[in-house]
Amino acid sequence: MNGITMLGLAIIIFIIGYFTYGRWLAKSWGIDSNAQTPAYKYEDGQDYTPASKFMVFSHQFSSVAGAGPVTGPIIAAMFGWLPAFLWIVLGGLFFGGVQDFVSLYASVKNEGKSMGVLIEQYIGKTGKKLFLFFCWLFTLLVIAAFADIVATTFNGFAKDGSQSLPGAAAASISMIYIAGSLLFGIFVKKLKPSETIRFIAAIILMVLMISAGIAFPMYFTRDIWIIIALGYSFIASVLPMWLLMQPRDYLSTFLLIGMIISAVAGIIIANPTINMPAFVGFEVKGQGLFPILFITIACGAVSGFHSLVSSGTSSKTVSNEKDMLFIGYGSMLVECVLGVAALVIVCAAATNGQMPEGTPFQIFSGAVAGFLSMFGLPEVYSVCVITMCVSALAFTTLDTVVRVGRLSLQELCSGDSPETMNPIQKICVNKYASTLITIGIGYMLCRIGYMNIWPLFGSANQLLSALVLICMAVFLRMTNRKGWMLYIPTVIMFLVTLTALSQAVYRIISKLITGSGFIFMIDGLQFIIAVALMVLAVSVASHCGRELLHAKKNISPGNSLLEDK
Repeated sequence: MNGITMLGLAIIIFIIGYFTYGRWLAKSWGIDSNAQTPAYKYEDGQDYTPASKFMVFSHQFSSVAGAGPVTGPIIAAMFGWLPAFLWIVLGGLFFGGVQDFVSLYASVKNEGKSMGVLIEQYIGKTGKKLFLFFCWLFTLLVIAAFADIVATTFNGFAKDGSQSLPGAAAASISMIYIAGSLLFGIFVKKLKPSETIRFIAAIILMVLMISAGIAFPMYFTRDIWIIIALGYSFIASVLPMWLLMQPRDYLSTFLLIGMIISAVAGIIIANPTINMPAFVGFEVKGQGLFPILFITIACGAVSGFHSLVSSGTSSKTVSNEKDMLFIGYGSMLVECVLGVAALVIVCAAATNGQMPEGTPFQIFSGAVAGFLSMFGLPEVYSVCVITMCVSALAFTTLDTVVRVGRLSLQELCSGDSPETMNPIQKICVNKYASTLITIGIGYMLCRIGYMNIWPLFGSANQLLSALVLICMAVFLRMTNRKGWMLYIPTVIMFLVTLTALSQAVYRIISKLITGSGFIFMIDGLQFIIAVALMVLAVSVASHCGRELLHAKKNISPGNSLLEDK
């Protein structure tokens, strides 16, 4: 097996899947290109802001394509390239793409409301509150993780105290990108240029910003960059979507797609040999292929976080229902291409079946920078550009997850009316206060060592996908739409999640019984979270299972659940 064969096969399968299975899903559920979308119906200049198809695609793709598509496949390669390849391809087509598309679809059909509102229809207000609380806690973990990733990448100093140009240049480019995004957002909003003019202006601006960033690097420490990254995220969370987040995501998409094209082109030209066996074994380094493979590769196959983006922000900016397939299903498949490229790169860099040393980002960045050097770009500039692209994966996710966390906290604390809310609720529904609370706790997790609870992150993320899939299955059934294509993914993700959580609980209990290093603030917290997640999963699954078996199909496909209420 060589790199071209693996990557080419994946791309062909994804293209065929998009135009066959993806379009079949859209046809089965029903797309009304003449319907007024929530972006127009509730346009407020803040969250509900109509945008072009590619602009929304850019936001969706750059938000969901975080560190996962690079790190997951590289780590999972320890089981061999075949299990990882099959999970990325099949998971992307039949799990992740479907989840992202149906989440976006259901939200657009229900006035752009979040997943919590849809869940309220089936498990009541208590269930909605539990789900939103779960989502908010989940965003805190993501904030802590990605703030650390961004700050570590931007760190302008090596371990020996010497200056590090790639990190400092990537940081400088990112800061210039923020200013450029504000100008670009005003340019698009006020002048309303055509898609062609917008594209040309974006390319010119991107080249200028990258050049300026490399010429004027910013040398700050990791601790300072954590503050700066979270400060930017606060601003991005409270500003109107059209002013900062949409233009930044649009401009960042060119970097991300450029990185993917560079990786794909490099693989085609170099045609690297795969130096990892197809299958190593069902257990490697004490880790079982089930469920570890399916939790490790999340964003490259299926990720619950994607549903929060689809229903939390993207659904409020869709201009036409016919764009939803491209935005939801299409962005997931592009992300899967990145996952396969990362898998090829790590397997090609392996020696005698052993994975190379270094972090997944270091392995990926070094290889892609080498590919760019093949095209004549000086290596020092190649490393700076790829470092910026890698950081963009995390940075664009960070600002989105802060906004999603803020919205989740606001919805969690909102009452039936302002008069019935207590003082704490009134504080939490304020967008500035809720953003500060969300960022503040995320910062503390980042500072005190979020890695202590990181082992549960993958399980929480995949549990979220299982919850979303089963609730969306009920939504489709209640609205007389086909939903059987969600049943198998739902069952598999529940089995994966509950198995992983059960193993985590067993390990913690064993530690407690034997007294071998049990620490309450680490192991005890993990135990509480794991049990809470399992209880929530069983509760939602049992209720929605009853709905699937006994619910009456009394809502016409053209109407939303909210309209029926």
